[in-house]
Parts: sequence; structure tokens; C-alpha cells
Amino acid sequence: MDALAKIQRQIQWNRLIAVVEEQAQTMIRTAFSTTVREAGDLSAGIFDLEGRMLAQAVTGTPGHVNSMMESVGHFLQKFPAATMKPGDHYITNDPWLGTGHLHDLTVVTPAFRNGKIVGLFANTAHIIDIGGLGMGPEGRSVFEEGLYIPIVKCFEEGRANETFFDFLRVGSRTPVELEGDVYSLCACNDAGAKRLVEMMDEFAMDSIDDLAAYIFDSSLTATIAEIAKLPRGTHAAEIRSDGYEAPVTLKASMRILDDAIEVDFAGTSGLSGRGINVPPAYCRAYACFGIKCVVAPEIPNNWASLAPFRMVIPAGCILNAPRPYPVSVRHVVGQLLPDLMMGCLHQAVPERVNAEGSSCLWNPPLRGGAQVSGQESEVEDFEIITFNSGGTGARPGKDGLDGTAFPSGVRTMPVEATENVAPVIFWQKQLRPDSAGPGRTRGGFGQVMEIGAKNDAEFAVNAIFDRVANPPKGRDGGGEGAPGWVGLNDANGTVLRTKGFQVIPKGKRLLLKLPGGGGLGDPKARDPALVARDVADGLVSPEAAKRIYGQG
Repeated sequence: MDALAKIQRQIQWNRLIAVVEEQAQTMIRTAFSTTVREAGDLSAGIFDLEGRMLAQAVTGTPGHVNSMMESVGHFLQKFPAATMKPGDHYITNDPWLGTGHLHDLTVVTPAFRNGKIVGLFANTAHIIDIGGLGMGPEGRSVFEEGLYIPIVKCFEEGRANETFFDFLRVGSRTPVELEGDVYSLCACNDAGAKRLVEMMDEFAMDSIDDLAAYIFDSSLTATIAEIAKLPRGTHAAEIRSDGYEAPVTLKASMRILDDAIEVDFAGTSGLSGRGINVPPAYCRAYACFGIKCVVAPEIPNNWASLAPFRMVIPAGCILNAPRPYPVSVRHVVGQLLPDLMMGCLHQAVPERVNAEGSSCLWNPPLRGGAQVSGQESEVEDFEIITFNSGGTGARPGKDGLDGTAFPSGVRTMPVEATENVAPVIFWQKQLRPDSAGPGRTRGGFGQVMEIGAKNDAEFAVNAIFDRVANPPKGRDGGGEGAPGWVGLNDANGTVLRTKGFQVIPKGKRLLLKLPGGGGLGDPKARDPALVARDVADGLVSPEAAKRIYGQG
């Protein structure tokens, strides 16, 4: 390929990124659920006719996009590309064919140019309610966790499948939002397909096959080159989760080869009877992401760049949940996997690896009204979830990030957005002092949140929290981040369970103290000016500065 052709391919690649980013932004602008339009809990991407992902939107989460990368192949098995028609949209929320739990809807849509199918667009979005017990760990099987949608057509040649939408509406506590989100997902893919055809017309492209081959070859070659720079060897690590019935241990053995990285999860805890189990695609999604953040962060995320990362997930372990095990809150375990991968990679390239962070999102699903308190409820029925995060782990050259979602990548939801759609009040939301793990570079700070219903009415929380009994660890002499805490705002400091459905009594409020990230390096080596800044900002107490950093 000559220089001019390479330039043209690069222009086409940049245009393709613009196409999928517009795809994602269309969903954000049209979504009904606050989880999508406020938090950005979604993914969007373009695939070739073999179901291989070419490009993903910058907006999105690795748990969605890397799982979705596998799911398009399942759609093609049921509906081959040759049978698809313009205006068709296909949907599922099957945790084993989609992205890991019933609250994620995945839609696949064919793109046509001059009557010929040229590509596939796919997206995933987390919706607020899909019926069942609601988003929480209480289910004993996936059948208790909500409405289960197989791969079906929700639109056929532009016409809505009214039978599908009838089932959808009656199966949810939030039927308007759910139906609206399905329309949003379909509009999102239509926007991507329209822009792809315009791009192909501009470059006189009859297909995207040549561009796909260029993207895949470049990405695979670049990824293998980055792997080749790593020292060969096998490294093991483990990490603990609070679990549900009992603590969970995640173990990994990582083997770095000349052209691949192989991970074996042998020794990981067995399956849980509750909804913290992880379907294998979700395990691969976050494990690959954790490796890629360290090994090849600058290489675009697609089918080829992820191919050299191989996983062995033993049957019977919590990371390989079979159907119909409950999986509703698979993220509380699955989002620890990047920290586990970095624990292995720290032994190979310590200068490139962060300390452990809070990792698991602290997203309290809140419910109120007659469905909690009976007809005497002081507030109308509501079902809402708000996205929040603790601190990330310290970085080799920088402090961790405060109240930031890593590895998920979703945005923290503004309290005003939640208060606008549900009768809840956030009485407090601020950074949590002294929560960051100390180190040469410290971890990020967690948050303190106090939440109540209007008029301090009774309401419920379906707790899905972790990093309480097992706080984020530091590395290279850095200290642990502060553990999380879940309870009431009363004078007794009543402690609540970290997982499961619980009622907040009338006159009480839910109090959450989110974990801080672990520190990196000897705290005594921290720049005194940075310690003084944190003390002046009220984030590190003078006592902690003196005791931990030897300053003040």
C-alpha cells in the first residue's frame, strides 16, 4: 500500500470513529433512562458481516462493548446476514448472548447501501427496570431477575413488533421509559447506518471489507508488537471480594508469550447462590480491558486488538456462571478483574501499573411508594438507580482520581437529574476526607452520600456494594484506601448489609461512605507541597498528615 492509500485509509478510519460516536450520542440524546442519558452506561459499535467489531464509540463502557463484541455473532447464528432486510432491528437481553445481565438491552441493525447489506451496527444500554425482583443480588435464578428477552425482531422492515412491545410494557415497573429506550436504541443504530452509507458514497466504497482488513491487520500487528516488549514469564495474583453468602477469592495466572497473553482463573471461588455470578463473556470483557490498559492502551479497541488476550475460565467458578444462575449484579465481582490483571502485570512492568481502586460501582437502586410501604405511602411509586463511584488507585506518576468510575467509565449522575425524576433528596454528596490510600502518589478520594425520600418517607435500597470488608490495596509500600460503609444516618450508626433488599424506615436516611483508592509507593516520599494542598483542601486531616506522611 502506497503512502497516499495509507493516508486515505487513516481518513476513513477517523470517519468511522465519527460514525460510531454519532451513533452513541444519538442514544444519549434520545434515551429515556437516566442511566443512559446522564451516566452514559452504554456502548455502540460497527461490525462486519461476520460479526467482528471494527470500531467502537469513545463513549461507552468496556463491560458492554467487549461483551457486545461476542454477542453479534449470536445474533447472526439466529438471523444470518443474508436474511436481514432494511428496517429490521433485532434485540435481546439474554445474559449469555448479550452483556451479562437482564438490565442490558442489546440491539443489532443491518446497514444497507443500494439494496445490499454492507455492515452491522450494535449497541447496548443499561435500563432502569426490567421487572422481576429489580436490580439486586436476591434472585436464586435468572428467571427471578426480570423479563427474559431472546433474540427477536423488535422492528421488521420498519414496522414495530407490537406483540413484543405488549410483553415489554407489562413486564416493567417503568413501561414508558423501557419502551422509549428501545426506540432510542433503534434510532441510534439507524443514525450510524445513515452516516456509514454517506461515508461509503463519498469514498466510492462498494463494501467495508478492505477497510476492515486494514483495521484488523494494523491493530493485531500493533498489539503483538506491544506484547513482544514485555518480559516473558508467568505471574499469579489474587483479589478478594466481600461476596454475598461468603467472601469471594478471584485468582489468576497470567502467562506472557511472544505474541499472546494467556490467563487462567483456576483457584477462583465457586458459584454463588445469589446474583453476583459472572457470565464468561463479561469476565473476558473486563479481564481483557485490564490487560489492554497496561499493555496496549493507545491501540484502538476492536476484534483484532483483543484477539491475542486468551482466557481459560474453569467450569464451576463464579466467573463462568452457566444458565440459569442469577447474574443481576455481576459487575460487583466482574469489575474487580482489571485490578486482578494489574496484580499480575505489576510483576512484569511495575512502572506501568496502578494501585487497586474502589473498582465496583456504588449504584444504589432505590424504590418507594406503595410497592414498599403499602397504600399508606407518603410518596408515589418510584424505581430509580443513581451511579456513583469511589476513588481510583494511585498512578505511577499521578494521584488517583476522586469519585471516578474505573474500570466502568460511566459518568457520575448529577443529583439534580435523579431528584427531578424521583421523590428523593440527596442531603449530602461530597468527597470523603482521609479516604485516599497514602503513598508517594495517593489514591483517589471516595465520597459521602446521604439519601432520603421526600418528607423522610420510608423507602428501600437494593444494596449492591463491595470493597467494605476488603478495601483497595496499595502497591510498592502504598497504603490501603478506606473501606466502604453502608448504614443509616442515625446517632447509633446503624450498619446495613452491603448486599440485598432493605427498607430505610420513615425518618431515616441512607448513608453511604464510598471507598478510596489504594496508594502507590512510600508515603514518606510524597511531595510535602502536595500533602499541604490536601490538608488545606480539607481532604487530609492534620493528624493524618503528621501520622502517615510525617508532615504538618
